[in-house]
Amino acid sequence: VEYIPQRPPIVMADAFYGIGEDGCARSGLTVCEDNIFVEEGALSECGLIEHIAQSASAFAGYKAMEAGASEPPVGYIGEVKKFRCFRCPRVGEELQTTVTFGPEVGGVSLLTGETCVGEETLACTQMKIYVAEGSLL
Repeated sequence: VEYIPQRPPIVMADAFYGIGEDGCARSGLTVCEDNIFVEEGALSECGLIEHIAQSASAFAGYKAMEAGASEPPVGYIGEVKKFRCFRCPRVGEELQTTVTFGPEVGGVSLLTGETCVGEETLACTQMKIYVAEGSLL
C-alpha cells in the first residue's frame, strides 16, 4: 500500500479500501506464510496489533497524500489498551479492519480498531497513535 511508510518485511496492510461515509478507514491484509508475525500457521497477536496500527497509518497517509504530500507520514504507537484477541487468523485468510478515530490532542490521536474475517470479529483494541508533525489525521 502506497499510503504507509513501512516496507517489507514489515508491511502489515496490503489493501486500503478508503474512508466510509461514517469517517472510518477500512483496510485489509491477506495473511501469508512468509509474514514475519506468522507462527505455526497463524498470525500472532503482535501481528494483529501491528496490522491495526498500519491500518491507521494508511488512513493518515491517504489524507496526507490527498493534501499534496509526496510521502506518507510516520506514526508511532503510544499505547495499546483493551486489546482483545478472540482468534488468531490463519494463513490464507483475508483480514478486513475498520479504524475509527476519536479526539486528537497534542499530535496524539485516540482510535479504535476492529479486525474481522468475513463477519467474524477476530480482534479489537484502542490505541493512542502519535503522527509526526505535518501529518493529517
